[in-house]
Amino acid sequence: MPKKHLGQNFLFDPSILHRIVEASGVTKEDTVVEIGPGPGTLTKILAGAAKKVIAIELDYELYARLKDELNEFKNIELIHSDALKYPYEALEPFKVVANIPYYITTPIIFRLLDARKNLKSMTLTIQKEVAQRIAAKPDTKEYGVLSIAVQYYSKPELKFVIPKGAFRPVPKVDSAVIRIEILDKPAVAVNDEKLFFRVVKTSFAQRRKTLANSLKSISNDIKEILIAAGIDPRRRAETLSIEEFARLADLIKKAMPR
Repeated sequence: MPKKHLGQNFLFDPSILHRIVEASGVTKEDTVVEIGPGPGTLTKILAGAAKKVIAIELDYELYARLKDELNEFKNIELIHSDALKYPYEALEPFKVVANIPYYITTPIIFRLLDARKNLKSMTLTIQKEVAQRIAAKPDTKEYGVLSIAVQYYSKPELKFVIPKGAFRPVPKVDSAVIRIEILDKPAVAVNDEKLFFRVVKTSFAQRRKTLANSLKSISNDIKEILIAAGIDPRRRAETLSIEEFARLADLIKKAMPR
């Protein structure tokens, strides 16, 4: 029985599960981490496609049941653990394929990005709205802090939508499969990463404000800095590309007293 407090919505349709594995690009050379294997349906398909599968399950009842059920698969390592606390940094190069409980989607993504040194890609089944925000381009209503924070380290691509009726129990919203390819180096070079993200977050804090107004708290000379960066001070945060944010952050840094 799925547990509501753990956000368990299970996907059983083999054709959709095979599409997820295909979208992940997993090969016989790959070590794959699956977060929340649940009933183990996807786990078995991954075991047939990958060199090794590390399946991390928080629910002890499911873990105990899976231990018996997956016993015959020699390339599956089943772990009873909290995926947010798992030491991914200790793994060899790996890919993640998972159906993520909605309530931990963002924390899991950022935990994995923290461990990105050996992470090659994430193929995640998540809430459709969140997937759209992650993959969003400038000048769209979905584009925001999450888009830039993920796209700074990776190249996300929304692969396909899964209707809510495919899950048991049926969630209230549709899901989507997104593949997030980790970049060798950040998408843009910045002089001060912390300041870059502060500028992004402050810019989007009040989306309806112009940049000249929303960034006043960061610099008194923000209007002049925006003009120097080639950005109209009347523009709003959602119209700026990640490259423009990088240019702006570097000029703000340069204008700061030393």
